[in-house]
Amino acid sequence: MLQHPQIDPVALQLGPLSIHWYGLTYLIAFGLFMWLGHLRLRHPAFAGASLALPWTRRDVEDMLFLGVLGVIGGGRLGYCLFYKPAYYLQNPLEVFFVWQGGMSFHGGMLGVAAAMLWFAHSRKRPFLHVMDFVSPCVPTGLASVRLGNFVNGELWGRVSDPSLPWGMVFRGAGDLPRHPSQIYQFLLEGVLLFVLLWVYGKKKHATGQVTAAFLFGYGVFRFIAEFFREPDAHLGFLSLGMTMGQWLCVPMILGGAGLWIWAGRRNTSV
Repeated sequence: MLQHPQIDPVALQLGPLSIHWYGLTYLIAFGLFMWLGHLRLRHPAFAGASLALPWTRRDVEDMLFLGVLGVIGGGRLGYCLFYKPAYYLQNPLEVFFVWQGGMSFHGGMLGVAAAMLWFAHSRKRPFLHVMDFVSPCVPTGLASVRLGNFVNGELWGRVSDPSLPWGMVFRGAGDLPRHPSQIYQFLLEGVLLFVLLWVYGKKKHATGQVTAAFLFGYGVFRFIAEFFREPDAHLGFLSLGMTMGQWLCVPMILGGAGLWIWAGRRNTSV
């Protein structure tokens, strides 16, 4: 079995200022979005003078700024509402204590969607067209943050078979080897989902189908990864033996499939 490397969560100490690896992974995620967004401007659905509203680098920069607000605000609120609603109802001020940790992808996704809705309205662009632009640029950021989870030794997996070559003992999780589920999520929700969406999103599709592919793909990959991830201690397993993460993925999978079919029947593009 392997031992989780006990990496100092502080990457750099500048006097009283501590720069954490986890925070750096978010910066990397935002930087990757900027880079991929500029590349996405060349894809057929977003390039060319034939568009009524041509996309520009300024659009990418504005979407990044709004997306950062959506990720942080939505991620934090989502964690408070989905995972510890009773606690934060009794301690409402702690909702703002982001340094204590606690972020939810599903909440962050809703926050980004709200931010992109505002962007679409302000730029007079169809909301789903905006989301089609954004969706393939997201998984690399998810991959980066999952590496941050691994560095921190948090969100570890369930106990694995002792014969599993990559079974890992995590500090604070007992002496039994566990699945390094953060790496599973890095590979599934991050790397694989990015490759599939980037290839799919290069071609023109009915407006909303790239967004639908992201919802469906993330939902399926996260649902699978949850079978190897230890459920939150204060929640455990919920109905049907599923985790909170899996239940939150169900509407993503159903919504993604429904949106893809609906968008295809409309068969519209911008």
